[in-house]
Amino acid sequence: MIRSKGLTDIILIQAQTFTFALCYTRMKKFDVPNIYRSSLLTAIKNKRKQEDKLKKDFTPTLLDLGKIRFYIARHFGFCYGVENAIEISFRTIEQNPGKRIFLLSEMIHNPQVNATLKEKGVLFLQDTYGKQMIPFEEITKDDVVIIPAFGATLEIEQMLHEKGIATEQYNTTCPFVEKVWNRSEQIAQKGYSIVIHGKPKHEETRATFSHASSHIASVIVNDMKDAVELGKYITGEKSAARFYEEFKGLYSDGFDIENDLQRFGVVNQTTQLASDTQAIAEYLKQLVMEHYGLNESTIGERFADTRDTLCYATNDNQTAVAGLLETVAALAIVVGGYNSSNTTHLVELCEEKLPTYFINGTDKILSATEIMHFNFHNKQEYITKDFLPSAEPVKILITSGASCPDSLVEDVMEKICDLRGIKTEWEQLVNQYS
Repeated sequence: MIRSKGLTDIILIQAQTFTFALCYTRMKKFDVPNIYRSSLLTAIKNKRKQEDKLKKDFTPTLLDLGKIRFYIARHFGFCYGVENAIEISFRTIEQNPGKRIFLLSEMIHNPQVNATLKEKGVLFLQDTYGKQMIPFEEITKDDVVIIPAFGATLEIEQMLHEKGIATEQYNTTCPFVEKVWNRSEQIAQKGYSIVIHGKPKHEETRATFSHASSHIASVIVNDMKDAVELGKYITGEKSAARFYEEFKGLYSDGFDIENDLQRFGVVNQTTQLASDTQAIAEYLKQLVMEHYGLNESTIGERFADTRDTLCYATNDNQTAVAGLLETVAALAIVVGGYNSSNTTHLVELCEEKLPTYFINGTDKILSATEIMHFNFHNKQEYITKDFLPSAEPVKILITSGASCPDSLVEDVMEKICDLRGIKTEWEQLVNQYS
């Protein structure tokens, strides 16, 4: 299996969602607490936006501090959905003094944001994998329950409504997640089953599966390997009986493998690697064409076109990393929550080209020579010595996930400069952008 991650491929995917994204990004500016903002990075983003309104330039921004040269990705950090969720959450806290406020699960996959919400008294009902932390039985109609950016399953929404809890006012579900749900419903009405490309335990995937399966037969594939195996049931290469064990827990009630994949479409967890979703959809499309003897003009009989469900922010950040990696550098630093799917995929892209350090805070930079970083493959943290080369200038590529505050990215760069003995140079550069 070949997975295409070239800049041209990612740009094509990104272009498919550009018009839809403009409808949202031009609609509203969010009131996000200043603790998450960076005047430096805001100034850089605004300048790049003015110079490149159509998002055609994916080269990074260079911050040259002599001994250190930071190359910052063209797109990174908070997306529309995250800023929307943060604004609603903080407004909810302000408007409900004295009330118990619950979050269904993590607001977003960022430890700093979730920690701040906890400090303000918000209680978390579940962890990121759906494990109950506070029993639902303890919630009353007088409580406030915030739906996180990933959305909620229909079962949980119904349970809350039956308790008399109105979630609509405090629902922070990302509009791009809802777009996937709406598209699933649309193609379901035309008789297409749904194949969801997503991480089965992820909140968003669980929510999307719940919404999709309420309309039509649905099944989850985690990756291309799962898609290939699913394809063998479509062609009959594998016996139908094996499907129910191999995909146990990943298909909707009553799923009939012999009939329910004769017509289907592919949608995704919006934070997946866009090129992976595209590759899975293309693989299954070609398989269907060959199996049923169809061509491009007749494939619609069996396979729905769902490319418009890809998230613009995920695409922007991934496209920017592709452009970032055109720069020859010593290392890359990716900042974000360790359970953040979209951040993990940025790490995955960078790892293919150069040493990459995935960190979730400045405390992970232990010294000028040591860094503690996360290996998402085995979910372990490691300490690497001599991560900064002695030869100068040290060229560092830097980006962050869609749930990572810009203030944290700035703090990471500042700490590296401080440890390298160029704090004055850093302060002078920041002052230039103030």
